[in-house]
Amino acid sequence: MPAADENAEDANPYVRDPPTEFEPVDDLSAADAERDVELLRAAVREHDRRYYVENDPIVADRTYDALFARLQDLEDAFDLSHPDSPTRSVGGEPIDAFETVEHVAPMLSIDQSGEAADVREFDERVRRELRASEHADDLQYVCEPKFDGVSMEFVYEDGSLERAVTRGDGREGDDVTRNARTIGSVPQQLHGDYPEFLAVRGEVYMPKDAFQAHNRERIERGEEPFANPRNATAGTIRQLDPSIVADRPLEVFYFDVLEASDLEDSHSAELERFPKWGLRVTDHIEYADDIDEAIDYRDRMLELRDDLNYEIDGTVIKVDDREAREELGRTARHDRYAFAYKFPARAEVTPIVDVAVQVGRTGRLTPVALLEPVDVGGVTVSRASLHNPEEIAEKNVNVGDTVRVQRAGDVIPYVEEVVEKGSEGHYEFPEACPVCDSAVERDGPMAFCTGGLACDAQLRRSIEYYASDDGLDLEGLGEKSVRQLVDAELLESVADLYELEREELTDLEGWGETSAENLLSELEAAREPPLADFCSALGIPHVGPTTARELAREFATFEAFRETAETEPERLEGVDDVGETVAQQLHEFFASDKNAAAVDDLLEHVSPQEADTDAGGEELEELTFVFTGSLSDVTRGEAQETVEAHGANATGSVSGNTDYLVVGESPGQTKRDDAEANDVPIVDEDEFRELLAEYGIALE
Repeated sequence: MPAADENAEDANPYVRDPPTEFEPVDDLSAADAERDVELLRAAVREHDRRYYVENDPIVADRTYDALFARLQDLEDAFDLSHPDSPTRSVGGEPIDAFETVEHVAPMLSIDQSGEAADVREFDERVRRELRASEHADDLQYVCEPKFDGVSMEFVYEDGSLERAVTRGDGREGDDVTRNARTIGSVPQQLHGDYPEFLAVRGEVYMPKDAFQAHNRERIERGEEPFANPRNATAGTIRQLDPSIVADRPLEVFYFDVLEASDLEDSHSAELERFPKWGLRVTDHIEYADDIDEAIDYRDRMLELRDDLNYEIDGTVIKVDDREAREELGRTARHDRYAFAYKFPARAEVTPIVDVAVQVGRTGRLTPVALLEPVDVGGVTVSRASLHNPEEIAEKNVNVGDTVRVQRAGDVIPYVEEVVEKGSEGHYEFPEACPVCDSAVERDGPMAFCTGGLACDAQLRRSIEYYASDDGLDLEGLGEKSVRQLVDAELLESVADLYELEREELTDLEGWGETSAENLLSELEAAREPPLADFCSALGIPHVGPTTARELAREFATFEAFRETAETEPERLEGVDDVGETVAQQLHEFFASDKNAAAVDDLLEHVSPQEADTDAGGEELEELTFVFTGSLSDVTRGEAQETVEAHGANATGSVSGNTDYLVVGESPGQTKRDDAEANDVPIVDEDEFRELLAEYGIALE
């Protein structure tokens, strides 16, 4: 079990003062490559241990990167890959699902309370039950932080990581070994004199600074941020694609032995051995001879809580002696030798640790305060709106300030006031968009990115809006799928929707032949959209479905509408629902070179239909239709225009107010389910035509 000679520092040239320039791979023999791979693996593991466990790296980051890249090159060139290699930390191919496996030993929960009286009662019980034992007189507790992350089992055989399993129900969990291998503080191979078999319990977490940075990136990309570090960790560790896990900043603390071929007599002795094996432990472990010392430890950790770079929600008090633990036993739910003394929830007042700027669909920039998680009305909040630059200045709020957070209507958190100033001045709003670096323009209290559809954040939101109920109602293109398509670099513009191919879609996680075919059918049916729908789908500020319908009736063709907006915007003010502000927004939208280019690209794939400028009849007045799937002789847009021309409403989603769901070929299942749930009649194309004929209307 001791490390081989080549792992020793003095025998491994890649540990201290390693070279960063190497012989060409083609000049190496297979034997030389195999030898260097073993040395490089050992060296990288040693550098990982020093970085993650000892916090004492001996090489610069660039040097480490060079060694890691060399190892990867050699493994690829000579087919020397191995599951235990540090290079596995870069991820791998996605998997279809996780296998459920049984734990080596039960991973039980822990009894807990926030009251000191309950902690003392735990101590009294322990001493009472050990009274007849030799352990009663020398009882000692180990006090540790109670990490607020995701608990997991890590199993090592002959020092090699065999599997990593989520806690699950405490008896069995999901095998997430491939994901765990991507975490830098999870050693693939143990160091030193380790047991032949070792199962340890660890807590996977996202450091607070990394969590805030990751949330900032998500906000600036237009994605929904995580509520707190624990949610971020739980959502990450169960990703089916290990490369996603590798890109997210996870760490691990190890805190217990579940089973081992060589057990120590005490928990403290085990914890002392963990770093020698390469298993990272917290620096904040203390020992208590009585319960008062354990309570004092919790109070000191409460004061230290905000200074730690990881979330804790209390402390854990454990009996140290292993034989005493066995005597105390366990219930069906928790071990009787341990107790968690919880912290009170942070309430309403919390510090701002960062400010992110979110870019909306229209380019509006919204500042968001990233907070130390705080309880507001029973909900954990880690972000709050700062509304706009003017309000930031008025409240004199900045990073480092302690603020009071409230929730508007019990939904949207916002910063109410600064309670304690921890900074100088207020947050200075950026002069360039944080996503595309385009200039930021102010409009009264608001700020806007001038990048338009060329801005990635606006692009994502624009595609989502283009496909939404207020746009072309493209089923199967929600926030998650749009983000997936953009991240896969399949969409760099709205127009790219019409160039998607079946094989590209089915290669993505979660996409099958049916879902791919349904989306392509939706897109094909949307190549000749009603003019009003197309105008609304462009996402022009202040131009929703109602305004778009009025513009379509006024100008009949997209060309006439666009030309007027570009050259004679004052004429737009004569249209119902269009005033001076909307007319100016329309002019600025089409005058933008970036927007004009994006619209031109879109028009290469889409031909908006000419609108009927007649007021139409009222035969279908008060009826509401929803369409799904493709119709045979007319487009879905043409069918919508027909019913609207005769007084009906055509909406994008089914509700209790819907009168008919018209189903064509390759329909969306969601709308059918909603129709059945709301007792809405479902009609096919022939029945729809017959219905119109009853009112003297022909669908042509």
